[in-house]
Amino acid sequence: MEERIVSGEQLSDDGVIDNTIRPEILDEYIGQSEVKENIRVFIEASKIRNEVLDHVLLYGPPGLGKTTLAYIIARELGVNIKTASGPSIEKSGDLAAILSTIEQGDVLFIDEIHRMPRFIEEILYPAMEDFTLDIIIGGDGNSRNIKIDLPPFTLVGATTRAGDLSAPLRDRFGIISKLKFYTVEELTEIIKRTSRVLDMPIENDAAKELASRSRGTPRIANRLFKRVRDFALVDGKESIDLEVMNKALDRLKVDKSGLDETDHQLLKAIIERFNGGPVGIEALASSIGEEVSTIEDVIEPYLLQEGYLKRTSRGRMVTEKAYKQLNINYQSGLFNLNLDE
Repeated sequence: MEERIVSGEQLSDDGVIDNTIRPEILDEYIGQSEVKENIRVFIEASKIRNEVLDHVLLYGPPGLGKTTLAYIIARELGVNIKTASGPSIEKSGDLAAILSTIEQGDVLFIDEIHRMPRFIEEILYPAMEDFTLDIIIGGDGNSRNIKIDLPPFTLVGATTRAGDLSAPLRDRFGIISKLKFYTVEELTEIIKRTSRVLDMPIENDAAKELASRSRGTPRIANRLFKRVRDFALVDGKESIDLEVMNKALDRLKVDKSGLDETDHQLLKAIIERFNGGPVGIEALASSIGEEVSTIEDVIEPYLLQEGYLKRTSRGRMVTEKAYKQLNINYQSGLFNLNLDE
């Protein structure tokens, strides 16, 4: 699947701008108020007790600020942060190499923690509970067990699929926080902050319209801002107004609700090939040439959130809202069956 501008996943050219505009302290972090304030309390309490912060699990759709929050936690604690990703930890030596660099109170951030191999999880259990690393090295009759004491540290895990975590791993996190999609008002604030950091003013109505097309996701809002900024600069504009914003997003094929061609393709497939549904996920994936996991993780979460799509016991169905979005006549009779789970 080619890179989608409205995907919450990190794209190849996101890194530089993400690092430039990323807030560094809780007071600069916009949105996720409940999660933010709870973490603030937990950090302060750990400082008062002079203990390391409990292990933290952050979960939710991609692009909502889990990585940013991990860096902020380390900054607020006044400690260093070590980073890794679940898929990159393939053997016990990889984990041992990471843990051996940790100092007292440090934060270890593991992104996509649900993708760690199960045997790595089992090595991580005593490291999280007792701050010890117990591994076997060698082989072919020449193996030996090594036990290493670790300084107390805080593991911050991030995942888009909390349900894929094993129960023993999930239970070892003392703080579990779910990040939710942002409101238009919160995204408008984020866009205005980004415009100040990148020194490209944006008019209020343009910022609000851009926020409404950003699918509740800061990463998408910032990415769209960067693309719109390009159009404004080429047009000789000193600020982003509603006209140039609409022109840019029309060219990028992002509609008024933040849906792109891939969203339209999926919804149209259900309407035109499966009479609006229900259709099984495998059949749907085959009909549009996508992997089942891509539909579940990348395409449909926002469509479900916004009510364009619903899951039933017999498969996916589009809603009246999807028909209206695509300007297709809605056949209400198809939706009179009670198919909800």
